[in-house]
Amino acid sequence: MNETSIIISGFGGQGTLFAGQLLAYAALDCDLHVTWIPSYGPEMRGGTANCTVIISQEEIGSPLVSNPDVVIAMNLPSVDKYEPLLEKDGYLFVNQSLVPRQVDRKDINTIYVPAQELAEEMGNVRISNMVMIGALLELIDILPFDKVKKALESHLPERHRKTMPMNYQAMEKGADHIRQMVSQ
Repeated sequence: MNETSIIISGFGGQGTLFAGQLLAYAALDCDLHVTWIPSYGPEMRGGTANCTVIISQEEIGSPLVSNPDVVIAMNLPSVDKYEPLLEKDGYLFVNQSLVPRQVDRKDINTIYVPAQELAEEMGNVRISNMVMIGALLELIDILPFDKVKKALESHLPERHRKTMPMNYQAMEKGADHIRQMVSQ
């Protein structure tokens, strides 16, 4: 990996910005160059939110991304917006729980993850973002899984500390989903 650009997009309240922040902190902890740019829609909870994360071994020329290498789309509007923009041979992680259609492009790698269902099985739909992060880390060699877990421990706000074990389990669930897909 020389440089990887990632866009994480969904409704406000789905933890898209936090998921991007987590990757950015983990990249910093790995002594990599990183940018993180959040973007909010008209309202936070329920509106659109996305962030752009660039992780690189070298200095980053620009924090702006027109054609990302990876997109995590937590909802249908995110698939609609970023599917056409994704780099050829890029990776589109789709929260199939909230996206009722298949992706049209054949020149990208599409990974369907039932993030909402997996999070609901664990008793907390709000950790679907961590399911998607686990899937990403299992499939693409961006950051070591243990470094992301350590970043979660270091940067999770105090008021959410009690959810740490569930966040770890959600990341493992996402990774397990990818391992099952690959073994089929």
